Formats: sequence, structure tokens, C-alpha cells
Amino acid sequence: MSRTVAAARDTAGSSASAGTSGVEGPAPENASPPSGAGESHAASRPHSARAGAWAELLRLPALFTVPGDALAGAAATGVRPGPRILLAIGSSLCLYEAGMALNDWADRAEDAAERPHRPLPSGRIRPTAALAAAGALTGAGLALAAGAGRSALAVAAPLAAVVWAYDLALKHTPAGPAAMGAARGLDLLLGAAATGGATRAALPSAVLLGSHTLAVTAVSRRETTGGSVLAPLTALATTGALTSLVARRRTRPPAGRRAAAAPGLPGSDPAPTATDVLTAALGAAYAATAARPYFHAALNPSPPLTQRAVGGGIKATIPLQAALAARSGARTTSLLVAALVPAGRLFARRAAMRKVSIT
Repeated sequence: MSRTVAAARDTAGSSASAGTSGVEGPAPENASPPSGAGESHAASRPHSARAGAWAELLRLPALFTVPGDALAGAAATGVRPGPRILLAIGSSLCLYEAGMALNDWADRAEDAAERPHRPLPSGRIRPTAALAAAGALTGAGLALAAGAGRSALAVAAPLAAVVWAYDLALKHTPAGPAAMGAARGLDLLLGAAATGGATRAALPSAVLLGSHTLAVTAVSRRETTGGSVLAPLTALATTGALTSLVARRRTRPPAGRRAAAAPGLPGSDPAPTATDVLTAALGAAYAATAARPYFHAALNPSPPLTQRAVGGGIKATIPLQAALAARSGARTTSLLVAALVPAGRLFARRAAMRKVSIT
């Protein structure tokens, strides 16, 4: 829920557009613009600049990694999600964006030295405005969670507390990565709570997603300095372990022998189902997205490759969420989550988003 979870610019959409559309030819040298056109264009530029600054502060392309938390949590309960899951997703989005705004407010002095182009140190957004936005978004997130039910609010409240504690106190401590992992895990449990099902059933998925986030956050702590081989190697090993756990099939005895099967004895191994195949495919997509940049960063832990590793880790969150949903038997939900990958890419390629980092 913060920039330090993953800090890499989306290379597919980070380059600015070169030139104009070319639809209209050049105006005659002495031609005058239509009345009011100059004023209208000048007035639109400050508005566009402000909107761009807020898009950069809130890292809008990264929002596509958020809905899958609640959807994977709902899938884990085995309960068909209803309208309240939309409230849970809205709460997650608000709390995520609150963390983004609060992160830059807390890091404004550090960014002034290391990232002076960011919205706060560059003066495009006032620090008080960023802090007010963080507070307002937190309030909105809690209100939406309350609309999803008491159980959802009971999860959203500690989630908000973890977000604020991370950004204001824990980020630069050894507890920082664990706090970030806890935030992602709680976000998944928020979706489970909104369905009215047992959140205990979603705990394994929350632990897996939280472990992935912990590993990415550990790598991100050296995103500006580089030099760490251990963090990307650990993240690479974590990715392999998570891929294996997500794709592992549960062994069940045949239906006619379940009652007679002795405790502790393995049953027969049935043929893979469509759900098994989908889970394995999504797990492979997760591994392919995260493992390669981790491996490169381990070979050469320079700042650019470390940043790419972090970016790969955060992009891998979506296929992991989809794999967790498929693992729970919710194939439609898993495909819906997986569709957020191309949707996010299309959004990031929009002209207004090309200079906005995913982190």
C-alpha cells in the first residue's frame, strides 16, 4: 500500500509521446487563433498539470493490483460474492490510495534529496493537501467497509492502522516488510469478511499473498542504492515456494472409499481437472512475471535492476491473486482477476498515464 512495496517505472508506458497527432497542418504564419482559444488552452494546462500531479502521487496504474485482494478472499470462503464485495473493493482502493498519499507526505524530506521530481518536493502538490487526502481516503475506506458489514469493518480498521503505522513509523525499521505483508493479507481477509463467510478459510491465501508482498518490500528497501544480493535471492526463492504451494493439488480418495479410507493414508490421485489446469497456468504466469527480474537483480544488484525487480514483483501480484482464486475453485473470479493485467496495461499506455509510475 505504499511506494516502497514496489518501485519500478512501467517500462511499457513510461516514455512520453513524441510529437503531436499530426491531424491538423500548421497554421498560417499570420493567422490569429479563434477568439478565446488561447485563454481556454492556457486555463486547461494548469488543470491538466494538477490532475497529472495527483495521478502521479496516487500511482493510479497500481490500482489494478488492488481488487484481486478482496476477490481472492471472497473466493476462499466458498461463498458466492454479492453486492457487498463491491463495497469491500471500494474500501480496499481507498485505503490503498490513502497509503500512497501518506507515503509521499512522510517521505517528503527524503524525496527532496533523492527524487525532487515527485509531486511534493517539486511543489506541484502541497504537503498539507497530501496529508488531508490521506485522512479523507482513510475515512472513506472505513465508511465503505462499514457498509459491507461489521465483520468487514472489523478487518478494515486494523488494516488502516497498519497502513498508517507503516508509513509513519515502521517503514525504515526491520518490521517494515512484515507490516506491508500484513496489510496485503488483511486486505484479502477484508474480501472474505464482506461475503459473510468464515474468514478462517481465507487465512492460507492471506498468508501466501502476504509472503509475496513481504519479499517484494524487502527488495524495495534498496531500490535507490542497490547492492543487495540477498533480498532478490530470497524473493526468488519465495516465488518458487509460493508457486509450488499454489499449484499443489489436494489428494482426495475416490468418492466411494472416502469413509473407509484409513486416517493418514493417501488416497488415489485423480486426473487433473479444469480448475487444476487453470491454477497451474496462473501460478506459472506469476512465477514468470516475478522470477526473471529477481534473478537479474541477484546477478547485478544495481539500482535500475533492483527497481525492475520490484516492479516485476508488484506486477506479479495480479496473477498470484488470480491463482489463489482458482485454487479455491472460483474459476470465473480468477479469470476476472487475471483480466486486470491487460486492463492495467491499456490504462498505463494512455497519454495522461505514460509518465506515471506504478509505484
